[in-house]
Amino acid sequence: MQYKILFAPMVLGAAMITGSVAAETDFRSPLALPAAKSSLALRAPLNALAVAGKRLVAAGQRGHILYSDDGKNWTQAEVPVSSDLTALYFPSAQQGWAVGHEGVILHTADGGATWTRQLDGKQAAALMSRHYGKPANPDEPGARRLQQDAESFAAQGADKPFLDVWFEDDKRGFVIGAFNLILRTEDGGQSWTPWLNRVDNPKALHLYAIRPAGGTLFIAAEQGLVLKYDRAQGRFTSLELPYKGTLFGVTGTENMALVYGLRGNAWRSTDGGASWIKADTGVNAGIASGMVRADGSVVLASQAGQVLVSSDNGISFKRAKVTTAAPAFAMAETSNGAIALGGIGGVRVEALK
Repeated sequence: MQYKILFAPMVLGAAMITGSVAAETDFRSPLALPAAKSSLALRAPLNALAVAGKRLVAAGQRGHILYSDDGKNWTQAEVPVSSDLTALYFPSAQQGWAVGHEGVILHTADGGATWTRQLDGKQAAALMSRHYGKPANPDEPGARRLQQDAESFAAQGADKPFLDVWFEDDKRGFVIGAFNLILRTEDGGQSWTPWLNRVDNPKALHLYAIRPAGGTLFIAAEQGLVLKYDRAQGRFTSLELPYKGTLFGVTGTENMALVYGLRGNAWRSTDGGASWIKADTGVNAGIASGMVRADGSVVLASQAGQVLVSSDNGISFKRAKVTTAAPAFAMAETSNGAIALGGIGGVRVEALK
């Protein structure tokens, strides 16, 4: 299995191989070093974009987080780690979370200007050990597997990345990541509970994206795995998708869900995930990010630099004209209706035509 290819496969691969050693034995561990201030931070690879009120917040390599109130002038935030960051989410203008490599979970209470660490991979491994290390029914196959997973997390150290984060409000949220990694909080991140046993993912496939769409909450994952949150059962149940390639994201409206991933694939559901129809994206490149604009149009961006817009609720897409065609790994709508795109060269703003 392979982590999501965002900006540099070698960086992600190195994290898998050397992350635990570096995190535990090297005094220069990303967990021990605050993000360095640099005038070049805005031009470094950025993997995540979010809106905090009217503010744009971006995050990426080496713990860099930047924010802008006008989309032009950016300020680098105070960040206590230099781990590569993969995702951002703000349920309100002031409260936000960022996640990334070394199992990092960061929190801000001032709209992204300063951040504190709530959890790291070593602490997450300890949570797993406490939660699954001594199963009540050790003879159950599922219990034994979770116990082995907990032991593996503890042995390997802080090398498992979180790949996405979503909060329902300022208190309740999820973080997800590699090898079925998923944690739940109901107190704004003061405490976290492992949910590995509450996900229909027996192969421990990587979980890439979690977002509400079509009136419910979905997770998009490897090998065409789509999961839907069942509130009554308190677990994520798997859905049947007629595509078995990796999915990188999910977006949608109140009555439509759209999952997207490799080779230009995007699949659309209007019945809560019971059935899926392939959307016509017109591209073969992997689709790395997506969103719904305030006017209801759906926007996707590919790893080849294509920006696609749908005006028919995700049924079909047309390629938009952009000033710079570069891979975009994240997007957000600015206050004036333009689209901010984050990628290898930092953030650029496009007025889509």
